[in-house]
Amino acid sequence: MLGNTYGRAFGALGLVATFLLLLLPWTAYYASTPVTMRGNGIPEWKTAEDAYLLGVGRADITGPVVEINMMGYADTSQSGTGLRQRIYCRAFIIGHPEHAEDRIVYLVLDTQSGDTAIRYGILERLKELGPEYALYNEQNIAVTGTHSHSGPGAWLNYLLPQITSRGFDKHSYGAIVTGSVLAIQRAHQNLKPGYLHLGHGLTSGISANRSPYAYLANPDAERARYETDTDVDMTVLSFEDAESGDLFGALTWLPVHGTSLYQNNTLITGDNKGVAAYLFEESMRSTNPDFVAGFSQSNVGDTSPNVLGAFCEDTGLACRFNDSTCDGRTQGCHGRGPFFQFQDQGTRSCFEIGKRQFEAAKAILASPSMKQIELSSVSSYHIFANLSSYSFLSPFNQSRILQTCSAALGYGFAGGTTDGPGAFDFRQGTNDTDDDSPALKNPLWKAARGFVHPPSDEQIACQRPKPILLDVGAATSPYPWTPNIVDIQGMRIGPLFIIVAPGEATTMSGRRWREVVAEAAKNTFHIDEPIVVLGGPANTYAHYIATEEEYSIQRYEGASTLYGPHTLEAYVNLTLTYLPYLGDSKSQLPSLVPGPQPPININNSLSFITPVVVDSPGFFQDFGKALSSPGPSKTHVPGEVISARFVGANPRNNFRLEGTFAAVERYDSGTGAWVQVRSDRDWSLVYHWERKSTVLGTSEVQIDWEIESGSDIGSRQLYRIKYYGDSKSLTGTITPFEGTSGTFYVGHGDSQNEDTELV
Repeated sequence: MLGNTYGRAFGALGLVATFLLLLLPWTAYYASTPVTMRGNGIPEWKTAEDAYLLGVGRADITGPVVEINMMGYADTSQSGTGLRQRIYCRAFIIGHPEHAEDRIVYLVLDTQSGDTAIRYGILERLKELGPEYALYNEQNIAVTGTHSHSGPGAWLNYLLPQITSRGFDKHSYGAIVTGSVLAIQRAHQNLKPGYLHLGHGLTSGISANRSPYAYLANPDAERARYETDTDVDMTVLSFEDAESGDLFGALTWLPVHGTSLYQNNTLITGDNKGVAAYLFEESMRSTNPDFVAGFSQSNVGDTSPNVLGAFCEDTGLACRFNDSTCDGRTQGCHGRGPFFQFQDQGTRSCFEIGKRQFEAAKAILASPSMKQIELSSVSSYHIFANLSSYSFLSPFNQSRILQTCSAALGYGFAGGTTDGPGAFDFRQGTNDTDDDSPALKNPLWKAARGFVHPPSDEQIACQRPKPILLDVGAATSPYPWTPNIVDIQGMRIGPLFIIVAPGEATTMSGRRWREVVAEAAKNTFHIDEPIVVLGGPANTYAHYIATEEEYSIQRYEGASTLYGPHTLEAYVNLTLTYLPYLGDSKSQLPSLVPGPQPPININNSLSFITPVVVDSPGFFQDFGKALSSPGPSKTHVPGEVISARFVGANPRNNFRLEGTFAAVERYDSGTGAWVQVRSDRDWSLVYHWERKSTVLGTSEVQIDWEIESGSDIGSRQLYRIKYYGDSKSLTGTITPFEGTSGTFYVGHGDSQNEDTELV
């Protein structure tokens, strides 16, 4: 949700930041038993001819972890101060062994969303790699985000999401593109004959509906068909080596917002889906260190990981049902995760929601629901469509001729959500019949609306009952604020159909969309039981996709549905229009016209982000010097936090992609060497950076090891903490350095183990 997201953009500081910009033109858990398939060998009914061509790859996309606004909550005060968990792109390639051009690439990035410029950059880099990578192109690459709200920002194509990050940062952008291409390269280089299995299972305690008032606006008969108001059925696609029978990849779909970590968190992570992927990959490390787990987002729009509900901070009572306010205001209403009572920015809750997703995926993989997808069609399509004024027949009622509108955001958008409330007098559920809304009467907001772009009478009528706060589709100065041109993409692997959605579909929107596509696929391709999943937000960020009924309520999701009340129907119509292109033969179909091209704003985006000027260790100090260290006087045990502090330098000088800023090393008395046992990809090792003097360029780094219960802790052994940094001189030269803490003991007992002594 670009929001709670960009409802925050017009919060206490966000509105001011907007005008200024324009006027200045979370103990870690390890599974000890790896997931295995149903047998060690290959079942007799499998033959080489049954195999797909499969590849998986993972690469680091961690960009600037400090001094850059974080992407998701659009809170100008939420800038990175360190790293809890590196973020990654995970690539999955599925191809037909006999038809080289029939393959798809599904990317799962630990980012808030996919993006137009990011996708463009990936495609351009792949072209530079030569003919070997020409098979991967605009038609068959899907760039999806896990919707984490705790990653660095400043990389999106359009102006609106750039506002709170003070513009666009090519380094942040470059880290994502570079890592994504590397993940594709690794997947391509690891291509092998393999089997796909598909299964599903119900999950529990992972998500809750944060807008039940809007959900209840959907027809009673429709809601009666479902037992829950969020989708709790996880779909799992497994990748198995045809020769060895080993599991080497898994891709899942389940909707839950990446907002376990609250907006007061300033450490970079992949949020709950990043945790799930990390735990799954760790559980497989002993058998397959290259195993890749992707936890893809789905119809995430009205879901929340804050599963205990939303309560008022001052009274502890539930927030008002219809608009999620406390005493008429949004600011005190917050969702509660499983461990909300801990004042840790949602860290424990984040880990728990991630662990529940990992455990669900693991259980499904070992269940009878997993069935082989026999070798069949692998196909995809991609086009662009302009939704600023698109007329079409409703896919739900052929007697209705509908039209979309140029993109606009309503007043409820600025009210935020219970995952991240808005500010001032904005609140959810504000529509053009709400005469009691203070925001609608406030002349400041009317002036702000006019400053961006005054909506025309036609636009007001088209978007009704949304009261337009930001007519962003028509705002093009200094470059487009929000997309009107969106990606329409679909993929198919035999009976599995993937809707690649550019926005955040709500629970009911996703259900309707999948159901219509499943029925059409059954009729078009004569498939008895097609399976349809929805992945996104992907390729570009087009905010939300609410049902027409939910739109009428104008809570956050409806107010953030850009193209008017018929946005969902438009997406469904376009998906059905191009569904035949997922068939075995396209010879009788018209040539696929790519559609209007979106603007790429990489080189003309504004940036008011201050670069790193210089680093200094300070007087009589050296970079990497340990300022404080744990000592060997006691044996530390799991559950304790060990900290070391060093003379530091700005980590923006070198993102250390595929490397680490921090490490824990254990002394191996057998070899006399120090062995790295933790890095900053591990949830339990946390890197903090603090600026001490802007003028002098001094900073300090603190590294915390939250000692987890793990199989490698064992009896009393000797450890130390390492810091890896890079300093920048006044001439611009970047110089790497290291820091080493004092040694300390960790174990389950106090008895001295002489074998761990240094010699």
